[in-house]
Amino acid sequence: MPKPKNIILVGFMATGKSHVGRILSEKTGWPLVDADDEIVRRTGKSIQCIFDDDGETAFRDLERLVIADLCAESQRIISAGGGAFVDAANRELMLASGLVVCLSATPETICSRVEEADGGTGPVRPLLAGDKPGENPLERIESLLAQRANAYAQAHHTLETDSITPQQVAERILELCRFKGF
Repeated sequence: MPKPKNIILVGFMATGKSHVGRILSEKTGWPLVDADDEIVRRTGKSIQCIFDDDGETAFRDLERLVIADLCAESQRIISAGGGAFVDAANRELMLASGLVVCLSATPETICSRVEEADGGTGPVRPLLAGDKPGENPLERIESLLAQRANAYAQAHHTLETDSITPQQVAERILELCRFKGF
């Protein structure tokens, strides 16, 4: 059975990309590479600092370089940042470099997971700070999901993560690899 060159996880923040990626890495023996972690490693700056100091455009330029480098490899589990697949060049490269699975969840689930991960301290994720004063994180998530919907819909497959465990998501991805010609 042919395997994909890579398994690439895309989707909005807090949909389970990192957790599912770790499980897939354990099951396949392929290393997990998180694009955001690679950006931090290369720059020596947190994502928040890059956004604050250099802006989102500079971050997206770095992200494009990292995605190109990661997609040039093979037998990797790649966890892409939530906005990486929105970029047309990244999207084309990822789709040509392996099985792309978009993990999705409802805005309410995402908001709950982000609040839990951030300890209830408010939007420490750069994109959830919002552009409008008083904009709450749920409204910002809904807005960003709407903006990204067309890009996310271009993934090879989409798996909803609201009501299944990360283990179940990983098992479904492995089934896709075996039975969908990858």
